Amino acid sequence: MKIDMKEFTGKCSCGHEHKLVVQDMFLEIGAIKKLPQILKMDTYEKYKNFVMVCDENTYNAAGKQVENEILGILKIQLDSRGLHANEIGVAKVKEKLDKLKEVDCLVAVGSGTIHDLTRYCAYERGIPFVSIPTAASVDGYVSTVAAMSWYGFKKSMIAVSPILVVADSQVIADAPMRLTASGVGDLLGKYTALADWKITNILNGEYICNRICDMEYEALNKLKDSLDGIKNGNVDAYEELMYGLLLSGLAMQMTGHSRPASGAEHHMAHFWEMAVMNNELEAYHGEKVGVGLILVSDIYHKAAQRMKSGVFKIHRKVDVEMEFIEKVFTNKELCENIKKTNEPNLLDMIDPDVLRNKTDEIIQIIEDIPTPEEIIQMLKKVEGVSSLKEIDLDDSMKEKSAKAAPYIRDRITFLRILKFYNFYDTIIK
Repeated sequence: MKIDMKEFTGKCSCGHEHKLVVQDMFLEIGAIKKLPQILKMDTYEKYKNFVMVCDENTYNAAGKQVENEILGILKIQLDSRGLHANEIGVAKVKEKLDKLKEVDCLVAVGSGTIHDLTRYCAYERGIPFVSIPTAASVDGYVSTVAAMSWYGFKKSMIAVSPILVVADSQVIADAPMRLTASGVGDLLGKYTALADWKITNILNGEYICNRICDMEYEALNKLKDSLDGIKNGNVDAYEELMYGLLLSGLAMQMTGHSRPASGAEHHMAHFWEMAVMNNELEAYHGEKVGVGLILVSDIYHKAAQRMKSGVFKIHRKVDVEMEFIEKVFTNKELCENIKKTNEPNLLDMIDPDVLRNKTDEIIQIIEDIPTPEEIIQMLKKVEGVSSLKEIDLDDSMKEKSAKAAPYIRDRITFLRILKFYNFYDTIIK
């Protein structure tokens, strides 16, 4: 099917006019075979010199097909061993790209890492790129930023969205189950991301779009209904997952930032991804997000129970824990970056009296998040990981992650707001 971009653009009841960078999306069995026809469309016919970025696995999965359909396309094939979206991966692509004279469009054939490397290099070169996903593993295919580990610091680097997405449902269904489970984890993470967005909105009036929220919740409901189908290899179920991931990417374009798709669960994942914690965890991004989601859900539900009791106090002011930041982020440059990220203190935007008055609404929002047990059950259906140990981290990391993760982004989440409550230290353990 060709996804109708007009469905997501234009003036909205939220008061914003939503715009998209991506021009077209095709998601169906045999989509790659339609490339010659698609590239003859007025939007794309001016591009003549294509270069494909892939690794040996994604080349076998879809790259060979792409070569057959885009005659004369050149290839940059990377070694998948130890390949990450970082300054080293970028250098490998640029080294090969700089040897090519005429390039007017890149083609990313792969999943998250290949796409982030391609979108960053496309941005630096000032050319567009086409996205050909090989797995339903992440929601960042149409992101306008590249999620990079840049010299040990997890950063969202300025990059470009693809102008076109061509996703072959059969290729997606044939991907290793581990990659698919990563995508399930990434999409399920929207539960806490949306909760963080909604809670911040009711506390300080941060902009929110209910249309986007409803769009994301619908995708989550369809995902839950598709899990058994994914387990049984049903292509339609894989297509629903992929559609939900693409939808999440569109939501980010519609708002102009990652708020609809990234909250406390992603902050935990990014915290673990920093070189200061561990030299490039081998777990996939969505696996880390899924584990982060489980931990955050557990903390939020414990908080809701304490809030229901009515027996709690709220601090009048919460300062940034500078000594704790210095202790955790031992790399001097990284530590200074974290400190700058927390100036000014975001929690100064939260009025303790409003926080107290909104208790019932916050509880209601939290109760819409699946419990940790429910999330684990969903991930297990697709053979997904669900514990810190499964991503090579010790269980003792939970408390440190809960305390430190909110500081790595200049974004308010309920995980950060929880520092106001006198029961905070007991529920993060």
